[in-house]
Amino acid sequence: MSKRAIRNQEFDLFVPRMGDLRLKDQREVMERPFFALSKRKRLKPIEYTSPDGEVWVHVSANPRFGIATIWDADILIWATSRLNHLRETGTNDLPRTIHTSTYELLRAIRRDTGGKGYKELQAALERLQSTVIETSIRAPKRNKRAQFGWLDEFTLETDPVTGASKGMSLTLSNWVYEGLMKERSLLTLHADYFTLSGGVERAIYRIARKHAGDQPQGWVCRVSVLHEKTGSESPLKQFAYLLKRIVAANDLPDYDLSYTATRDGAAAVHFVRRDAAEKAQLKASIQALARPPLEGRCLD
Repeated sequence: MSKRAIRNQEFDLFVPRMGDLRLKDQREVMERPFFALSKRKRLKPIEYTSPDGEVWVHVSANPRFGIATIWDADILIWATSRLNHLRETGTNDLPRTIHTSTYELLRAIRRDTGGKGYKELQAALERLQSTVIETSIRAPKRNKRAQFGWLDEFTLETDPVTGASKGMSLTLSNWVYEGLMKERSLLTLHADYFTLSGGVERAIYRIARKHAGDQPQGWVCRVSVLHEKTGSESPLKQFAYLLKRIVAANDLPDYDLSYTATRDGAAAVHFVRRDAAEKAQLKASIQALARPPLEGRCLD
């Protein structure tokens, strides 16, 4: 066995199973449209510009593979969660290349571990590597533009005799790696995020998790702004209809959803964390206990 193979094997011994991890994702990616929301091949570019014009995102596809989907992004969440756990447990020099087995990865992101799952995994990796992202986010100051793919490379090993899948590796792009190395740039996702079946549902949850957070009063967002932030290909009217169904079901992890209106009468959705009030009360109680007692005064 080569020295490199030995190092890879030793690294894998310290990688915990997904059930032991908290799911982590990057804040900058969660609140803006970086992924296709449908499993159909998307070739139309994703275009987004913030209201102040400071932040913009352009995502384009390789015609052979299409734009990476929000389900493909589960692989990035898995990689981010693994490396963040290692950092929290004191591991230094975290690599951009992660080694694992296809079975462990598919099981971790709650996918079929058979032949179908293996083919879908290969397609997802191809889209993640071939999708081209251009953005002003964390761009060099000189040109105010960063360009990258989600993965620099990946390998899938198979048994030459049986064709069965064996090990695999993936190398995160520098942009992705640098983002996850900044601890404060990560947010914890609910463990049931991978079970969300709809692309718009997933996008709405990620946006709510980023903006609503643990605010006791929650967060209100116009329907038109949610439409822009998700990057949905659907016209606003069709998106609003789908959003209405999501709000009515109200079964996203963490958050309660309800319709409201802004001061100028625009349709909006109110997101509030289900345990936000309890958390705020607990925090206030802890802060009160931490305050030093007031000095008593002697009265004549």
